[in-house]
Formats: sequence, C-alpha cells, structure tokens
Amino acid sequence: MALAGLYAAEALHTLGRAGAPFVYASFVGSLDGRIAVSDPASGASHLPVEITSENDFRLFLELQAQADCLVTHGGYLRDLAAGRLDDVLRIGTHAVGRDLARWRQENGLSAQPAIVIASASLDFPVPESVIREKRRVLVATGRQATPERVDALKARGFPVIVAGEGNGVEGAPLVRELGALGFRSVYLLTGPRMLSTMLRGGALSRLYLTITHRVVGGDDFHTMATGARLEGAGRLRLSSLYCDAAGPDGTGQWFARFEPVRPERQGQAGP
Repeated sequence: MALAGLYAAEALHTLGRAGAPFVYASFVGSLDGRIAVSDPASGASHLPVEITSENDFRLFLELQAQADCLVTHGGYLRDLAAGRLDDVLRIGTHAVGRDLARWRQENGLSAQPAIVIASASLDFPVPESVIREKRRVLVATGRQATPERVDALKARGFPVIVAGEGNGVEGAPLVRELGALGFRSVYLLTGPRMLSTMLRGGALSRLYLTITHRVVGGDDFHTMATGARLEGAGRLRLSSLYCDAAGPDGTGQWFARFEPVRPERQGQAGP
C-alpha cells in the first residue's frame, strides 16, 4: 500500500453526524509502551526521538486533516508558547502534508478545524496564529473551575463549555457538548488523561497506534492511559494493521487501528 493517503482514504469526516460525532485519538509508542519520557534535568516530558518518523507524522497529519474539531489542552499551549513543542494545530503548513489543505477543500471541510482547549486551570496562552487566522476557539472545563477565569475567557470571546462536575474535563460530557454544537469529527490531541476518560465514558470511536519496533527503557515515562484501572472499558479490537519495514532507523513500525469493544459486544466472537 502507498503510505500517502492511507488514513485519508478512511474518510473519518463522514462517519459521524451532528449530535453523535466520530471521536478518534492517536499515539506513537515503543514496544515497551513508552509514549513519553522525562528529562532528568528539567522534569519535562517529551516524545522519545528514537520512536519518531516522517511516515508516522504523515499519517498523523492525515488524521488531523479529517477533523472539523481538534481537542488540545492547556499544557500543550504552554509548552508551545515556551518553544518546547512544535505547532501541530494548523493544516497544510508542514512539508509532508501541504497537500492536505487542498484535500480538506475538496472534501467540503473548512480551511482549518475548530480548536477546543480542555483545561482545569484555565491558565494558558492562545497562540497568536490562531487569533490572527480567526479560528473558532472554544474552552472546555469542569463545573468547579475558577469563575473569574471563566469570565475572563468569555470576555475575550472564547465560549466556555462545562464538561465535567469537578475541575477537569470528562470525556462523555465533552462529546455530548461538541455533538450539540454540530461537530461531526473530533480528533483528540490531548494525551493519556483524556484517552482514559473517553474510554471510561464509552465516548471513543477509534484509536490509532503506531508501534515502533524498539525498546526504549528508562525509569520515568508515560504510557497511553492514566488513573484508575479501566477494567472492561479498556477492551479494544484490532481492525487493521500495516507494517512499515523501512523505518525508523532501520527497525520498522506497525500502524494499528483499534475499535473499542462496546458492552453489548463483549460476549461476541470476532475475526
């Protein structure tokens, strides 16, 4: 199979509808489950460079291009402002994905997806590029969020969605709110905490996982999920698997797709 177009051909933007959006997430990890490691000096977490590849990044951009809504978080925006992370919120600005801006236009999508910022603290900067381009930006938080910060965001023109009874955002309430706003395809760029709450709430539609054929090791690391054990909510079924034998660094990688197993399907046999 040709790599370019592999995930775009899945037409994720057509699988959801207003009121019931298609919600998907992606991760890249090592054989020993590392999705991020911590720098001993600064304590900051980052993706291990040895599990990254241009091919994986191309597929990431294809997933991003199919969303009418990107969900990010305050931590990413703070790291972006500090220069610790690259901007991955804009379609068609990276060399390996410049064609995807045209792909969105040809498939009836807006030039850029809306951005939803999930945050408990409501302490984050909004990127200047987002403001300059007049992107649609919403903020999601919990019911117990600081009222003064909620009011300050509203005063700046950013609608605030209540999606959780505590301080933080919960998956199922967030999806309900986004569905009510008419979003049909929602891509999670949020990390382990959001993946966990989406699975617990039965709100995730699909998970994409790149597994680099490399053992990273290390004592301070992150995996795909966090918090209490997921038990039955963590069951997923493999629905497609591709092998890229060429990279990265001569090791190879798998591109895997998983569908959550809904409670009514747990007793059924599958292929």
